[in-house]
Amino acid sequence: MADAGTVTRAQPAPERTVDPTRASRLRFWRSPADQPRWARPALLAVAALAAVVFGWQVRHAGYAEYYAVAVRSMSVSWRAFLFGALDPGATVTVDKLAGAFLPQALAARVFGFHPWSLALPQVVEGVVSVLVLYRLVRRWCGAPAGLLAAGMFALTPIVASMFGHPMEDAALTLCLVLAADAFVAALAGARTGRLALAGVWVGLGFQAKMLQSWLVLPAFALTWLAFAPASRRRRLGQVALAGAATVAVSLAWVLLLTVVPAGDRPYVDGTTNDSASAMVFGYNGLDRFGVHVPGTVESGFTTPDPAGPADAAASPAGSWHKLVDPGYATQIGWLYPLALAGLVVGLLRHRRAGRTDPVRAGFAVWGGWLATAVVVFSGMTLTHRAYLATLAPPLAALAAAGVVLSWRALRDRWATWLLPAVVLVQLAWTAHLAGRYAGFLPWLTWPALATAAAATVALVVVVRRPRRDAGAPVVAGRRTEGPWRAVAALGVAAVLAVPAAWGLSVLDRRYAGTAFEAGAGPSGPVGLALDADTTDTLTAPRRRLDDYLLAHRDGARYVAATSSWRTASQFVLPTGQPFLPLGGYSGLVPQPTLAELRALVDAGELRFVLLGGVGGLGTTDSELSRIMTWVLSSCREVPAAEHGGGDELLVHRCGPGS
Repeated sequence: MADAGTVTRAQPAPERTVDPTRASRLRFWRSPADQPRWARPALLAVAALAAVVFGWQVRHAGYAEYYAVAVRSMSVSWRAFLFGALDPGATVTVDKLAGAFLPQALAARVFGFHPWSLALPQVVEGVVSVLVLYRLVRRWCGAPAGLLAAGMFALTPIVASMFGHPMEDAALTLCLVLAADAFVAALAGARTGRLALAGVWVGLGFQAKMLQSWLVLPAFALTWLAFAPASRRRRLGQVALAGAATVAVSLAWVLLLTVVPAGDRPYVDGTTNDSASAMVFGYNGLDRFGVHVPGTVESGFTTPDPAGPADAAASPAGSWHKLVDPGYATQIGWLYPLALAGLVVGLLRHRRAGRTDPVRAGFAVWGGWLATAVVVFSGMTLTHRAYLATLAPPLAALAAAGVVLSWRALRDRWATWLLPAVVLVQLAWTAHLAGRYAGFLPWLTWPALATAAAATVALVVVVRRPRRDAGAPVVAGRRTEGPWRAVAALGVAAVLAVPAAWGLSVLDRRYAGTAFEAGAGPSGPVGLALDADTTDTLTAPRRRLDDYLLAHRDGARYVAATSSWRTASQFVLPTGQPFLPLGGYSGLVPQPTLAELRALVDAGELRFVLLGGVGGLGTTDSELSRIMTWVLSSCREVPAAEHGGGDELLVHRCGPGS
């Protein structure tokens, strides 16, 4: 018993154990234990920069008008949403798969139909792509390479522009980066589930941009068969299973339109036989290589891009050397030398590694992806630069690896010349591309290149200096290593400053591209006006005409039929009302037929047909021309003074009382 007056001390409470993983997640700005302290803050800075670059012009993102009509229709009709229909009445699909437009339609439902609400999903997709690419490259080649890859990717000109506009290529790029992330994670332990997940992501990329997503499959399959740590039989089985998952997810929409009876779904645009397979593999596949598939409409992709800049540096859309010509290379190809150096040096450094070496396998994945895409893009007709965005992830990853490997070689006796040589080649290529547009940012371009040249000379000088002893590092020693590291960093930063400036040029509205033709800098669509931000409002004549049509609709299913999708878009975009476009995108699609149109008129589901405006010409023997002939001969023309919509469009009333 304690003596009187003695104070008994309370026992201290047991210490609470804190899960370091949970604490790290709560403090998201702190790097996990397996990463350098600076890695997470630097990554957040890169992600914030990407968000600014992608989203800076989001209020002026504009519409890719044809696809915007589909998004508007999908945002007001769940039936149109399911089938990816062009019009609110879901009579015809767009001439693509609708996967990339689903996030835009949902955003339009939540925030309203505006240019910025359609572009917002792409901004998010871009930032997520940056974060995932960092994780992927960090696991493969370390945190410095991961940060370099994320930054290079975000500031690639076509990437910086594309993610700020409502384009399908943004969703495709994200899906392929996620597929590569799942694939590399699966490769480490030959994990079947993760490999199947990679296949699912490729399939979702197919829903966004069809066959283009399959460009990564040869690299995935061959790398798995060569490097996965499993028996040959198991590897073959895993590839077959992942391939089945890829095909199942890829063809889900095609299967949907195949099994649903034609009368219960929209007609498939781009085809004359209402076949989803023909649209995907013919109209959007072989036709890009000049091979016409029966049952498809001629897409016209064998001609040069009419939307491209009228510039001597622009290359023909069908030339085999297009990817190295300035018109395309300034949008995607600044990193060609660095990426090639990274691939060659990486494979050489790890040529004696074990069969399952994950680093060598990583070079095989990125190199295979890049090689396959280059061959395919070189052989096909490219009508838009945004198609090349899927080259950006492997280029950024390999270029980052090239910089890191060259940097480490400064301390290796066998390759002290590597970093100066790589910087020198990259310098020459950058000067070649920038020289074709010498008037663009000359105050930055030439001082940056001069700085890179001076740093290269300094590195060559220090490399040639005699070592004090055989065991000392090549770069002089610890006391002088710091300054030469700074010189090397300055040289790399200077040579990358020019392509970064091209990417950052999207912050200037003049170089932000459009929603249909992405690009940055003077080789992008400079001189083309950004898509109008006022397409969500009716002009005064169109408002009067719309009011007239609605007042005299008499309960019809459609407000009016129009002789082209462009005419329909003038009403669908601002109102979401069910206008019926005739002839699909090209005017050559037999939807509806003359018999079907007359049946709609006889049933009271259609009262008016609008002729004229842009498009809708078809051919003399097309279904559209037959419809127009019948309308002119069988329907009453409503005078412009009566409908008040001007005389640009000819308004015809069909059916009873016509």
